[in-house]
Amino acid sequence: MLEQELSYKDLNISSSEIYEAMGYKDSTPDKMVVEETNTLLDCIAPSLRPRFFFFITNGILDTEKETLTVGNTVFSIGKTIARQLRGSRAFAFFAATAGREFETFQHTLQQKDDIVKVYIADSLGSIIAEKTADCMEKALAAYIEEKGWKHTNRYSPGYCGWHVSEQQKLFSLFPVTSPCGIQLTDSSLMIPIKSVSGVIGIGSGVRKLEYTCGLCTYENCFRKRKRN
Repeated sequence: MLEQELSYKDLNISSSEIYEAMGYKDSTPDKMVVEETNTLLDCIAPSLRPRFFFFITNGILDTEKETLTVGNTVFSIGKTIARQLRGSRAFAFFAATAGREFETFQHTLQQKDDIVKVYIADSLGSIIAEKTADCMEKALAAYIEEKGWKHTNRYSPGYCGWHVSEQQKLFSLFPVTSPCGIQLTDSSLMIPIKSVSGVIGIGSGVRKLEYTCGLCTYENCFRKRKRN
């Protein structure tokens, strides 16, 4: 089990990653967008406190039933995730967030009703949460290295055929209340909104592969948008 607080600098986010999150994959944003982005970063970066948490537990993966069972909790993870978790000796459940500080910052911008700044901040929050999860993966890799274990990609409720409602089951497994300060609503929405959670398979016989976006039917996935 590990929980860690980071700084914005720890995330090592490049300008190109920020602009790609906004939709500028093959083009450069105009000067106004660049200046607004830099201004927002100057405002929020010093006070950012992104966090991640993970714990490792045993589980039973059934690829035929497309389920993962941990204790008395049964997850219906779907075909894609079940296939990607094959060979796992154990499973890491995680949560990562851009933090309540960023959530407060977003609400302030929304109250000012500046559409451009709100859009830029929304993109920033998404990349901050994902890069925090990337840092979590690196910490997990170091944590399991002494056992000679590797890890799979991370998978979250709401993606790849895993229904978002199972977020409730996932959070019920966490050994701490509100990991990283994240709370879950009755509709399975995480607060702060710019947060991610899910599962990672670990073991000596697993690999981290390219995400199989071509097999996924969820059109709004951020990974699929990045490839379009």
